[in-house]
Amino acid sequence: MNRRRQALLALLAILSMIILTVPAGAAGPCGGLPTAAQLKGFLQNAAAGAGISPELGPGEGVGGLFNGARMWGAVVNRDGEICAYTTSTADPAQTWPGSQQISKAKAFTANAFSNDILPLSTANLYLLTQPGHSLYGLNQSNPFDPQFLAPPGGQGGGRGKVAGGIISFGGGVPLYSAEGRIIGGLGVSGDTACADHEIAKRVRDLAQLNPTGGPLVDDIKYIGADPPHLLSHSLCINTVRNGDFVGEEAP
Repeated sequence: MNRRRQALLALLAILSMIILTVPAGAAGPCGGLPTAAQLKGFLQNAAAGAGISPELGPGEGVGGLFNGARMWGAVVNRDGEICAYTTSTADPAQTWPGSQQISKAKAFTANAFSNDILPLSTANLYLLTQPGHSLYGLNQSNPFDPQFLAPPGGQGGGRGKVAGGIISFGGGVPLYSAEGRIIGGLGVSGDTACADHEIAKRVRDLAQLNPTGGPLVDDIKYIGADPPHLLSHSLCINTVRNGDFVGEEAP
């Protein structure tokens, strides 16, 4: 009995040593990224403007059609694999069903075209992908795989699989570790593209996954409201940026 106990204690000691020597970043393919439960809480707080950095307009609305309160959110890791997705509403049917696919594709896009030194939100891709610009046709690359969709309740949905899909309007942002390394992407959909972007950068801030340059380094720039820029985006209905009304999309 003593020998068996000694062998068991020795085995436990070896296992403890192995656990202690595993690198901190080796916590699985989704380590360091929000879970579905955390993501839901972040989406709700983002719409309420609670707990976010001052430059993002705490307590102020995000405009759009629903003030950012009816969102799908999705997170992918650096490999583009789906780690988490959820709705901000208790009843998923109260969000747009089509926004599930769009949120996953936005997360994939933001991760796919960002790196450690250049974070690019999906809003930054808008103008470059228009006819006559250098990235026209980008939206036809890396098509979304519909088998990664799930019913409104969220069953299935391709967790651990690469989502694909390219979206070149607001609502997707890359995610970074505290060391400034890119670790994935976040996609938000369910309102205007401009309101989606506001919620996405607020969620990233709440999750403490901002780029090294801060929460506004890849912020949205508006055609007609800001100086001309190749990374500009069109205005939307009831456009609000960081708590300030910016304008309306032209008829």
